Amino acid sequence: MRVGIVCYPTFGGSGVVATELGMALAGKGHIVHFITYDRPVRLRDHPNVHYHEVRVSDYPLFDYQPYELVLTSKLVDVAKYEGLDLLHVHYAIPHASAAWMAQRILASQGIFVPFITTLHGTDITLVGRDPSFEPVITFSMERSNAVTAVSESLKRDTYEHFPLKHAHEGGPGIRVIPNFVCLDQYRHAPDEAVRARYAPNGEKLLVHVSNFRPVKRVDDVVAMYKRLRSELPVRLLLIGDGPERQRIENACRHDGGCDQVVFLGKMTRPEEVMASCDLFVLPSESESFGLAALEAMACGIPVVSSDTGGLPEVNVHGVSGMLNRVGDTDAMARHALAILGDPGAHARFRQGALEQAARFDLHKVLPQYEALYEEVVSEVRA
Repeated sequence: MRVGIVCYPTFGGSGVVATELGMALAGKGHIVHFITYDRPVRLRDHPNVHYHEVRVSDYPLFDYQPYELVLTSKLVDVAKYEGLDLLHVHYAIPHASAAWMAQRILASQGIFVPFITTLHGTDITLVGRDPSFEPVITFSMERSNAVTAVSESLKRDTYEHFPLKHAHEGGPGIRVIPNFVCLDQYRHAPDEAVRARYAPNGEKLLVHVSNFRPVKRVDDVVAMYKRLRSELPVRLLLIGDGPERQRIENACRHDGGCDQVVFLGKMTRPEEVMASCDLFVLPSESESFGLAALEAMACGIPVVSSDTGGLPEVNVHGVSGMLNRVGDTDAMARHALAILGDPGAHARFRQGALEQAARFDLHKVLPQYEALYEEVVSEVRA
């Protein structure tokens, strides 16, 4: 099958999942065309993978360049001349509406290319709830040939916040296909060189990975670390970058309790460091899924997280880690101590994290997408 994938080419979860999905499809013999404004950060060379850049010209008439329209034109061009069977757009804004416009233009030329919209989270729970976007998002989702969400929680949120028709009412309905990891690509034992670099005196290593936006509550990570270090020798690694990083870094510079916090910035393969850590911390205000937590679990790293959104579907309390109320840093610190302070407990949680991550292995999730692709394309050709 010839598939066009539209995504944001960044370090965010939606772009990572879209890129890894495309690479996995290419590995099974499908021809995959990535269509976006920059090369996705996780994209690797493969004979079945092609990249098409969406270039927006700097025309002086526009204060804000019309990316959606340029993307639409590129989708028409690639679908027509590369013979695409299907478009799969990740993140509703503005990809779903661009795909619908491209579909209509192609149909006027006697070419019909179906498109699938995958919802990832903030396109629905944050940005999408802006009233100025709602009519377009609702319209685009209802015109999609299929809509998927990465968790049951996100599916519920979508139906709650958008006046969508359910499948039995003539709408496409929303199917849940979770995010995934390629389990065999993750290291399941610590790298002694990494341990020596970040924990030279045998300290326990906490790690957090995010885009440092307010919704991630990175302040809570630091507060939990401060409480924990009074009970246990521990260091904290913060991976990623974003609007909150400078403020938090400045606070740590002026606080003697943060002298063992290391800011590592953006990393293409954060799991190479995570695999040598002892505990992953994710105290988010909301998470549609929690891909960073799943990646930590794929390394055998237990997770202490909030119990919001799709996180309880990923992190099983008492098995792969511990769940806590949003903002309860005292409980997070107690749970972290219970895991890290007992070697036997830590070993059990490590095993539980690996077993839970195996439920989301690529080999179990990829067939769900392939089956959906076949179903959608078959309906068009019928």
